[in-house]
Amino acid sequence: MGKPTGFLEFTREMPGKKPAQERVKHYNEFVESYSEEKLNQQSARCMNCGVPFCHSGCPLGNVIPEFNDAVYKKKWKEAYDILTSTNNFPEFTGRICPAPCESACVLGINQPPVAIEEIEKHIIEIAFSKGYVKAKKPALRTGKKVAVVGSGPAGLAAAAQLNQAGHWVTVFERDDAAGGLLRYGIPDFKLEKKVIDRRIAVMEEEGIEFRCNTNIGVDVSVSDLLREYHAIVLAGGSTIPRDLNVTGRQFNGVHYAMEFLKQQNKRVSNRSFTEAELSAKGKDVVVIGGGDTGSDCVGTSNRHGAKSITQFELLPQPPAERTGYMPWPTYPMLLKTTTSHEEGVERKWAVATKEFIGDENGKLKALKIVDLEWKSGPEGRPASFVEVPGSEREIPCQLALLAMGFLHPQKEGMISELEVELDERGNVRASEKEFQTNIAKIFAAGDMRRGQSLVVWAISEGRECARKVDEYLMGHSLLESKDESLLLSTI
Repeated sequence: MGKPTGFLEFTREMPGKKPAQERVKHYNEFVESYSEEKLNQQSARCMNCGVPFCHSGCPLGNVIPEFNDAVYKKKWKEAYDILTSTNNFPEFTGRICPAPCESACVLGINQPPVAIEEIEKHIIEIAFSKGYVKAKKPALRTGKKVAVVGSGPAGLAAAAQLNQAGHWVTVFERDDAAGGLLRYGIPDFKLEKKVIDRRIAVMEEEGIEFRCNTNIGVDVSVSDLLREYHAIVLAGGSTIPRDLNVTGRQFNGVHYAMEFLKQQNKRVSNRSFTEAELSAKGKDVVVIGGGDTGSDCVGTSNRHGAKSITQFELLPQPPAERTGYMPWPTYPMLLKTTTSHEEGVERKWAVATKEFIGDENGKLKALKIVDLEWKSGPEGRPASFVEVPGSEREIPCQLALLAMGFLHPQKEGMISELEVELDERGNVRASEKEFQTNIAKIFAAGDMRRGQSLVVWAISEGRECARKVDEYLMGHSLLESKDESLLLSTI
């Protein structure tokens, strides 16, 4: 425990941000860093609890009190070693994780929780600046070859771990650059792509091969993949978006959020694209979906220069604080105001889209919407709704972005050709303990296996899956599991 009275002396303070009117003029990250004094104070707030619930809140099992103590004592190498013992990519989670660890922080019972996510980001950035982050090539190679299909956080984590185990790892990515949704789903103002490139360079130096612009089943046959590799990890993500099949869906101006975000990320990176250009400039934009992807569409639309931006959520407005139905240390469903919301948007809850309305040229011009009245179930959650009589109306809209989540991975092509079993939701069937499909040498991890989830869960799945692949190939594994990390942290 860095400072026994730290939680009494200091309150939670977040780093400063560039003003909204300034940051909407560019796509760079705009969150500033703590001063050395502030970082010391924020780490001092950690109470080193007898039972650190933050461990269980984190899907990776990060050893949080220990790295906070090291930060307080300015032992940067020690903090870096502790953090990366459980997390391969703290530079990603420190920027875009919703921080379930903070929801489970014991201090959060009656005070604002420790700023764990920001401290994590500072540890890894200090480590890079001090030269602690170096390629670690395995001392011995096993001669086994593993294919990882998909280079999102799950695929990257699996590849990193399997490479450390001594296997030859090749990562296949159908896009033109590695990163998955980190690269083409998260806007640069939240995660600049040089952060991804920096990590990929380290992984390549460690011996991992990346083959981009390579679609399994198209550019590389499934039979060749099965023949050449001793094991295969499917980590392609949940890529089929949820649609909104109402009248007028065909009008020009209705698009999936990922079409919009991916194109903008390519534009920022000076990468070419063949699709028709999407722009929010001068348009009335409606984002349908209240999650993080919808928020990213809001921030991007503001930077395009939209005339107006409205964001819809089907569910009612969540509370600002925990209720009796959201007891600590569970992850609460609270009202979340992101930096994109701060930049300008009109948010509407309990609203349903009834119809897309187009003009004579087939272009979207308006939406027909209706207010909803929700009834809560026995656990306090919204359970059913009815339309509010007389609330149906039209609002102007020339660009509607569907940000309602994802259903399951793409089945056509690789998955169907591999003939792996799917579960009732359309995800690749593989148990949470073994990560093995019905075909012995094929494993699955991340959103492709568990469904749409968080980046921190994807990394956790990639790590745990890698351990099972290692066991399958070698009969045993020296790769540490999450449970072993938690056990060691209590000794």
